[in-house]
Amino acid sequence: MGPRSGIRRPAARFLLVRADDLEVVLQDDDTLAAVHYLQDMSTSITKLARRVWPLVRQYGFQVLVLLAALEISLELAFGRANNKHAPTGSLWLLIPIALPIVLPLLARKRFPFGAPAAVFIYCAGISFFEGRLVTFPFGVFLAVLTSSFLFGMLPERRQGVSGLAIGLGAAAIVNHNDPNGGAGGFFWIGILFVIVWLAGYALGAKLTQYRQVEERAERLEREREQRARAAVAEERARIARELHDVVGHSVSVMTVQASGVRRLLRPEQEREREALLVVEQTGREALAEMRRLVGVLRRPEESPALAPQPSLQHVGKLIDQVRESGLTVDLKVEGEAAKLPASVDLAAYRLVQEGLTNTVKHAQAKRAEVLVRYGNGEVEVVVADDGNGKGGGDGGGHGLVGLRERIAVAGGELDAGPRRGGGFQVRARLPMNGA
Repeated sequence: MGPRSGIRRPAARFLLVRADDLEVVLQDDDTLAAVHYLQDMSTSITKLARRVWPLVRQYGFQVLVLLAALEISLELAFGRANNKHAPTGSLWLLIPIALPIVLPLLARKRFPFGAPAAVFIYCAGISFFEGRLVTFPFGVFLAVLTSSFLFGMLPERRQGVSGLAIGLGAAAIVNHNDPNGGAGGFFWIGILFVIVWLAGYALGAKLTQYRQVEERAERLEREREQRARAAVAEERARIARELHDVVGHSVSVMTVQASGVRRLLRPEQEREREALLVVEQTGREALAEMRRLVGVLRRPEESPALAPQPSLQHVGKLIDQVRESGLTVDLKVEGEAAKLPASVDLAAYRLVQEGLTNTVKHAQAKRAEVLVRYGNGEVEVVVADDGNGKGGGDGGGHGLVGLRERIAVAGGELDAGPRRGGGFQVRARLPMNGA
């Protein structure tokens, strides 16, 4: 070992810890654990508050009233010694007389005016028995202030002012019957009653305003839902009328062709003639029944449509009409155009019509685009604009509600909303086979 064996190394002064070792830290630097602990505590307190708050809202006031009654009893039992302002008399008589002062407040929800009025009237009444019984306990003082506050919160202003008058009148009677009372005492208690009443008035006004806002919002929501249901019903009736014209035309053609073929049969083809006659009669009965049913859906001022129902073939003419209003509209057709079922063709046309109408009325747009894309067994129709993002119609969006119903009847899907780059877009995909 040599002479170096007698040399001792100094004790280590530093503890080296790897930077990526999160499990070994100094106790004073363990802030991460403290943060997690505080987060857990905050979460626990929040959950507890959420569970307790409904109970506090429902029973908190009642508990405070009972605590006030307990305070009155304890103060009368142990606070009268060597106090010249304390009431005199038997404890077994004073407590039963004083406790009913606060008990009417338990019925404040059922009797918003009668409960605080009963507190003041009872205080004035028992002051004739012992004037200091009302002014001595602190719980009675809190009860009369609470009653004045409740008077101020009454939504009926006439009742609130009447309640304040009752409180001031009761204070005058109690002050007169109190041997220690005077004009100065009544003046200050009157000022205090008025201040508390004004605080209740301010809070009551805010609560009334809040309730009115809530009721208005609920009423508007109900009206919106009613308008939406009416829009759906109107669109369904419109779809039924239009489908009647489409299907009625097809059934009429079938009936006429069956009648024509029946007249071309040879005399010995009796069975074929009877079959075609059944087809012809059934078609005429179906047309008559459809006219009766759809006649119920028509408005009195409406007449049966004589012109053919529009289709995607008429989109060009529709766009020309929209361009006359000053809006620049571009039409783009992709894929090979195919013959569509009448219901699908009509639904696609109505989508373009509704989309451009809303663009002109609501979007304040300068340019709109119409895309019709055929492919993969479906037709896709898109109407987009560069407006303010309100191309869906008014706030209720009832045009889109009816349009969504029409697209669903045709077996398609509708997607409408603001575009990411600005503007509004209505997009629908419809099956070419109508299924």
